[in-house]
Amino acid sequence: MEVKASLMENRILYVRLPCNPIFPIGVVYLSDHVHKLFPNIEQRIFDLGTVPPLDYAQALDRCIDEFKPTLLVFSWRDIQIYAPVGGRGGNPLQYTFEFFYSRNPFLKLRGAIGLLRIASVYYGELWRNLGLVKRGIKRAKRYNSNARIIVGGGAVSVFYEQLGKSLPKGTIVSVGEGETLLTKLLSGQEFRDERCYVVGEDKPRDRLIHEQPTPLEKTACNYDYIETIWPEFKYYLQDGDFYIGVQTKRGCPHNCCYCVYTVVEGKQVRINPADEVVAEMQQLYDRGVRNFWFTDAQFIPARRFIDDTIELLQKIVDSGMKDIHWAAYIRADNLTPQLCDLMVKTGMNYFEIGITSGSQELVRKMRMGYNLRTVLQNCRDLKAAGFNDLVSVNYSFNVIDERPETIRQTIAYHRELERIFGADKVEPAIFFIGLQPHTHLEEYALKEGILKPGYDPMNITPWTVQKMLWNPEPLGSFFGEVCLQAWRQNPNDFGREVMNILEERLGCANLEAALSAPIEVQQKQLATIS
Repeated sequence: MEVKASLMENRILYVRLPCNPIFPIGVVYLSDHVHKLFPNIEQRIFDLGTVPPLDYAQALDRCIDEFKPTLLVFSWRDIQIYAPVGGRGGNPLQYTFEFFYSRNPFLKLRGAIGLLRIASVYYGELWRNLGLVKRGIKRAKRYNSNARIIVGGGAVSVFYEQLGKSLPKGTIVSVGEGETLLTKLLSGQEFRDERCYVVGEDKPRDRLIHEQPTPLEKTACNYDYIETIWPEFKYYLQDGDFYIGVQTKRGCPHNCCYCVYTVVEGKQVRINPADEVVAEMQQLYDRGVRNFWFTDAQFIPARRFIDDTIELLQKIVDSGMKDIHWAAYIRADNLTPQLCDLMVKTGMNYFEIGITSGSQELVRKMRMGYNLRTVLQNCRDLKAAGFNDLVSVNYSFNVIDERPETIRQTIAYHRELERIFGADKVEPAIFFIGLQPHTHLEEYALKEGILKPGYDPMNITPWTVQKMLWNPEPLGSFFGEVCLQAWRQNPNDFGREVMNILEERLGCANLEAALSAPIEVQQKQLATIS
């Protein structure tokens, strides 16, 4: 149903701030939503991810001069840098471990220099993005003195409290989804009851991010319209290299102790109608897209959503899109033989599972809700259905009550996955969890005095990084040595090398020990950190 806007003179410019070249599905969906409700409002998408870094400021100026927006909507995707892989400034995990754990003074120095370089890139990008936001609103006010600004996106949703101190007065800081916030703003309604606050006028409500998002039933994105407002759209279609994002649901019902998805997206899972998802994919397919990434927090978040997934995949089969590939994050404990068959038929050629540990005991303590025995059986079903592509398995060592026996159990579990899919098809991604705001792990760290109330999670000084990159003693130094050895011996296959070194040093448990976790009368607390 069309909504009549009280501010029909609005001209909305969506600016995706610079990040890695990932399809900007957030601003695409926002602009599509606004067009369906306010078809007379003019919109444009400006993607700085497609602009050379030296041209950011000038390109933004030119776009604002040409479009003369009354409302600027900035999408900020990335801030935190803790990661197990190389980033724009280098490999932060490697440099951190070299600095804290290496006994070689030259390696320790290299780690220190590497961390300084990463810190300079990190703070440089932070200040640059804040500068672009301030530059944008100042430029827009040349043409419209009442121009307003909204800043949202993944980074803002996590660090909304800290960023508000640096954003221009009057900025609307949006947490999580932005559709209903924009609808109310454009309709002239009160919008502050949404997950947001206005810099300089309000303070963010206590536990704002934990408020549930307003339910919204999404329809297929209109890419005929998107093409008219986004000049850089074809950048993501060239050569078929990109996996284009398509969302089938929002929300995650789980309580994993370290994960912020469940608060950013909310615990209520909201399914997008299968017909609408397929219609959206079909539009992209007709434009030559063959690779899709389902951007859900989890593609099959719980068993009660299996039927919805079956319906979607069956409709993809019926659509005639037979030469596509797709990938997603998947909770493999929710697969069924029918689902496995449909996944292979519809072209799934890669998926990630974040089991975190191959020890059922530790999976339980991290509140992940996985049954590792079920995951193995479902992986066997997937292999039997004909899946012969890559599986990425995320392991986060040393999170809760890790000890040599649980490490051996994880090795046993990983070797069984290799037996199922083939060792060359199972890629272990080794993570050490970056402690995120608004998670159970942060609550524990504050309760135990590991972090102090009012700490700054955006601070990356060495004494902060050592606490927030969770690798507590007594095993912290051990894992530091193992990782340093892996980088030294086989840096191009770091994950597999870590698993091999751990097995050489500690051995491999019986698989049944990994799958068994007797219920304890008194649950142990999270591991302490030195």
